[in-house]
Amino acid sequence: MDVFVARSGGLAGIRLTWHVKVDDQPDADDWFVLIEEIPWDDVPAAPAEPDRFTWDIRCEPAEATAHAAGTTESTAADPSADEPKVDEPKANEATLAERQLTGPWRQLVDRVRETTEPQREAPRAPRSR
Repeated sequence: MDVFVARSGGLAGIRLTWHVKVDDQPDADDWFVLIEEIPWDDVPAAPAEPDRFTWDIRCEPAEATAHAAGTTESTAADPSADEPKVDEPKANEATLAERQLTGPWRQLVDRVRETTEPQREAPRAPRSR
């Protein structure tokens, strides 16, 4: 399982991203328990808040990450390899405003930030209307 966290916004508008390969962690079982506690289908709506952080959180099976990167060999030999298996974990993602980052959401983000160093991205240009 791969966990991606990105923080954007704030006064400077700098985007920071973190990536953790859960399967490589010594306490991987604890990570999986925490990820299962996340209410992925119940993200409360919140209005955008100027100069506040926005958090993008994504968890996806390691196989999905490898497949997206084109590193799986089974797809060419077996066309059904693209079909999700019934027991495979699915990818989940959510975007939360800073004040929504509570409970298991906060625990996951804090844990990711404690485990790995962030990658810094330049601020994004405003969207044209």
